[in-house]
Amino acid sequence: MSKVMELKDAIAKYVEDGDVISFGGFTTNRKPYAAVNEILRQGQKDFIAEAGPAGGDWDMLIGAGRVKAYINCYTANSGYTNVSRRFRAAIENGELLMEDYSQDVEMLRLHAASLGLPYLPVKLMMGTDLVDKWGISKEEREKIDKLPNDKFVYVDNPFNDDKLVVAVPVPKIDTAIIHVQVASPDGTCRIIGDEFHDVDIAVAAKKVIVTCEELVSNEEIRRDPTLNSVPGFCVDAVVHVPFGAHPSQCYDYYDYDADFFKMYNVVSKKKEDFDDFLDEWVYNVKDHEEYLNKLGATRLVGLKNVPGFGYATDVLKKEGEDK
Repeated sequence: MSKVMELKDAIAKYVEDGDVISFGGFTTNRKPYAAVNEILRQGQKDFIAEAGPAGGDWDMLIGAGRVKAYINCYTANSGYTNVSRRFRAAIENGELLMEDYSQDVEMLRLHAASLGLPYLPVKLMMGTDLVDKWGISKEEREKIDKLPNDKFVYVDNPFNDDKLVVAVPVPKIDTAIIHVQVASPDGTCRIIGDEFHDVDIAVAAKKVIVTCEELVSNEEIRRDPTLNSVPGFCVDAVVHVPFGAHPSQCYDYYDYDADFFKMYNVVSKKKEDFDDFLDEWVYNVKDHEEYLNKLGATRLVGLKNVPGFGYATDVLKKEGEDK
């Protein structure tokens, strides 16, 4: 059965107000920006974010007021912004419930979700403020059904009676959205390069949307199953979205759009400029195809990876410089 859908239909069907949502990718790598833009257009809100290492994807949703609670370890467009600006403003202004786990623990929590574990015992974070201080109080947690009542609890190590460990809650993810290089109509996905936490959230989530650079036949993707990352039975919707990770990079396909990230760093400093940015690049753009047309073919071609380099570059210029 084909799971291929249009992006607007996949978002409308599988993203609901109040969902616990997790996105794939890592800060400025393979983030599902096309899907994020469509969520912004459609208006879904009140998300509980299991963000992992995030960037402009969650920063945009936070700036647009769509996030009720944010569970995170790091939010920045690495190399362009030390801390994403709308995220920072929301924290400083007391507008966002946010819980902070260390990056290793957050990634392990997502892996534990894929394994179906009831909770995760770790020794990480012990001796730091990450266990001494809570971002979301117990009182606030009790008001939101989809938040665990505790950030963590200390439990006895059953194999070493005199040692305590930290037991952290395992996320219960409603919807996961990942962007991959290759997918087939039955939902099988091929991720080239680092998988980050994408496989974990695809396995763990109740609903999974995959956007892809290339849509190939079921027969083609099965020719070498050792290259595949996510089995089709985990996936609910497959959407063909070339450049669906722009402005982040998509390994082996295209590089970061440095100019776009630099522009976003400037416009996200002030709320009014950020709102103007959303109007120009999201709300007044009908769909992803119109977004690509707005970017322009020359700009997109200039981002294509050059084989042998692994990133976008002017090969002729490089050769001339070497001489």
